[in-house]
Amino acid sequence: MARYYFDNRFAGTQQNIPTTSAGATAAIASVWSLTGPPLKRGRCVALSVGADGPPNATDCQIIYQVQRQTADGTGTAATPSPRFPADQASGMSAKVNYTVAPTFALIQWARSLNQRASMQWAAQDVDAMILWPATNLSGLATLAFSPTYATAVHVGVEYEDL
Repeated sequence: MARYYFDNRFAGTQQNIPTTSAGATAAIASVWSLTGPPLKRGRCVALSVGADGPPNATDCQIIYQVQRQTADGTGTAATPSPRFPADQASGMSAKVNYTVAPTFALIQWARSLNQRASMQWAAQDVDAMILWPATNLSGLATLAFSPTYATAVHVGVEYEDL
């Protein structure tokens, strides 16, 4: 099974994340999304997150979330790159740098990091991977928000088509 990677530097213009609290979902920046066609599932196997702009004058937090996406928003199409050059192109649709956020359902993964911190997460086994359903336009999306940090973040994802 093929493995792919993309991040929010693959296409379009990185969006600054808004300063907001967790309850104000309308002001949350959607960084990327990954959806499949009907009857096609996938699984997220690794994530990397971190600030991608100048730091705030005082330390602050940035909250990253991976959520199930139930309807798409307005973003820039991105082409994931295969980890092995001989693999075929991914069957999933990827978008980055949303200007209108998708509709979200359940939080699948969340981390709160200091603005000066970055993090890499890798699933330790198949059971820890984040799956998405085989439903049209359903998939995963990453969000970022902060009470005080208001510039771009960098979020990458490694995934497998199933």
